[in-house]
Amino acid sequence: MTLSPPDAAAASDAARARLVEALVRTGEEDRAAFRDLYTLTASKLFGICYRICGERQAAEDVLHDVYLTIWKRAGAYEPSRASPITWLATIARNRAIDWQRAQKVRRASPIEDAPEILDTAPLVSETMLDDEAAHLLHGCLDGLEERQRSAIRTAFFDGVTYAELAERQAVPLGTMKSWVRRGLAKLKECLDA
Repeated sequence: MTLSPPDAAAASDAARARLVEALVRTGEEDRAAFRDLYTLTASKLFGICYRICGERQAAEDVLHDVYLTIWKRAGAYEPSRASPITWLATIARNRAIDWQRAQKVRRASPIEDAPEILDTAPLVSETMLDDEAAHLLHGCLDGLEERQRSAIRTAFFDGVTYAELAERQAVPLGTMKSWVRRGLAKLKECLDA
C-alpha cells in the first residue's frame, strides 16, 4: 500500500517530530528518550558507518562511538538549524571517516562496488528529497559549477574524504579543498536568499 503525497508528507512530518523530541529529551539526559532515539536511528546510522568503514565489526565499533557522542552532545542540538537525521548522520559520517583515517587504509574499489548495505530504509539523501528544504538544497546544488557540485555531493553524501576526492580528480589537495569551500560558500548564499 502506497501513501498519497499528503499522507506521505504527514507521516514524514510525524516521524521527524518524534525524532526531534527524542533528540531534545536525550539532550536533557532522558535515558528512555535515548533508547527511543537509538531504536529510530540505529539501522540508518549503521548503514552510514558500514558504507564508509567497509567492515561490519569496525562499523559496529564506530556506531558505539557515535551514540556516545550523541549522548554527550545532544544538548547542543538545535531543531531550527538542522533536521535531526542530518545532524545524526553528520556525526556518524565524521566518526567513520576518523576511524578510516586512523586505519590509514584506502579503499581499493569505488563505493559502487561495496557490499550491499543491510539497511533497507532510504538513504539520508533520499529522505531529504521528500522535504521542501531538501528540494531547495538540491536546487542550489544544481546551480553550482559541475566540479564543485560533484565534490560536495561525493564528500557529504558518499563519505569520501577530500584527499580521496583530490586523488580521484588528479588535483592537489588544496585545490580540492578550495573547490569545496567556494562551493559551500555559494551554496550558503543560495540557501540564505
